[in-house]
Amino acid sequence: MNIGRWAAAVATALALTASGLTYGGHPGGDDGAGIKSITPITTISTYGQKVSAVAVEYGETVNPRELDNSTFSVQDTIYNFRFNPVEDLPKLTDRKVTSTYTNDAATTRADHRSVPGRYVIVELDPEQNAGWTVVVSKCPTFLCTVKVNQDLPTRVVQRKNVHGRPGLGIGKGPVLAKAAPGTSRKVTEKAVNLLADEFRYGSYLSGGMVLPYHYHLPANYDPAKKYPLMVVLPGHGMGWDGDNPLVQVAADIPATAWLRPEWTGGTEDVIVLAPQHQRVGGPAEADLLVKMLDQFLKDFAVDKRRVYATTVSYGSQLLWNAFAKRPELFAGGLVTGGFAVNAEQAAAIAAAEIPLWVTHGVHDHLLNINLARNTRTLLRNAYTARGKTPEQIDTLLRYTEWEDAAFSLPDHHAAYGPTYEYENGAILRWLLSQTKA
Repeated sequence: MNIGRWAAAVATALALTASGLTYGGHPGGDDGAGIKSITPITTISTYGQKVSAVAVEYGETVNPRELDNSTFSVQDTIYNFRFNPVEDLPKLTDRKVTSTYTNDAATTRADHRSVPGRYVIVELDPEQNAGWTVVVSKCPTFLCTVKVNQDLPTRVVQRKNVHGRPGLGIGKGPVLAKAAPGTSRKVTEKAVNLLADEFRYGSYLSGGMVLPYHYHLPANYDPAKKYPLMVVLPGHGMGWDGDNPLVQVAADIPATAWLRPEWTGGTEDVIVLAPQHQRVGGPAEADLLVKMLDQFLKDFAVDKRRVYATTVSYGSQLLWNAFAKRPELFAGGLVTGGFAVNAEQAAAIAAAEIPLWVTHGVHDHLLNINLARNTRTLLRNAYTARGKTPEQIDTLLRYTEWEDAAFSLPDHHAAYGPTYEYENGAILRWLLSQTKA
């Protein structure tokens, strides 16, 4: 193209842009009808899953140069099932926008940088106490279960014009959707749940009892290899109630932390198995659990020298019973905010020399700190009875009490919070370092 023809083309492009026409000759701008969909994106943080971003879809590729963190505003619920009555679920607060960029899919990018695409990704402050997705499910007794909310109250406002890709790379480009600061839009699509959506469902049936579970295999899972297995035993409220699948993965960090180098400090591939107990009592559930584990070890490439269990609250009862029933299965355990072991269970654990780390909040309002202290005493006594020295016992039994200041949210029963956050995953790395002889 010669200089004269190029200049004419540029002039035409600028004129079309200024007039609000698209490069196909169609009127630009449509009072917001250019938004095709809004998809919530969730991430699991220490204390559970929350909306961490939204993906706003347009009919054409978006010009990222005309976007900034004030192009959109997002509101989300203040409700947190640990602290708020369910009546607070529709109460919204402004979310802090931390990054705005374009993408070719309704998901976030680790580099937070734009690539050509029809989606605008609006990332939100992950530390803000808002946008939680887990809600009360059922209250068959005075104790309730929880579930992942499928009807999220997240709202999005487009405050500035959103432009398409400009012709010849010049100008702002056509208006794909005009600013509509007075229009608050609901999400229109099912949530994209980062990492949680990668878990697969399974169930085990024995003696008329069913044990539903979810599990996660490494991205490049190879049946010819052997992988450590982390069994995650959830709290009472995450038990199966017929209407709350996957909540044992979403409600708090213990299931997904083992898959994330930012939590473990390492890149080793780990298989995660998260059963969802039926809340019928520790012994019966533990019996079903070890039977399911035996089958799981046959079906998947697990390193049988490295099978671990980690617990939240009620899950400790399953761990104590399972460790006492089948101690040879396990290479180590991590108990957070749990119930006390009994003398018989302590004796079986000491005989097998299963390494344990027990943590508890000093001001746990649901399970008193004395339960953890009793566990420590009974286990130390069991080891002493077997002739172990105090130094040897300290190697096999680690114990930590958390003061209130250690909790990033003030639920002092949730001892997994400071436990998993401790020194960038030091306790997690300790557990993964245990290996049966």
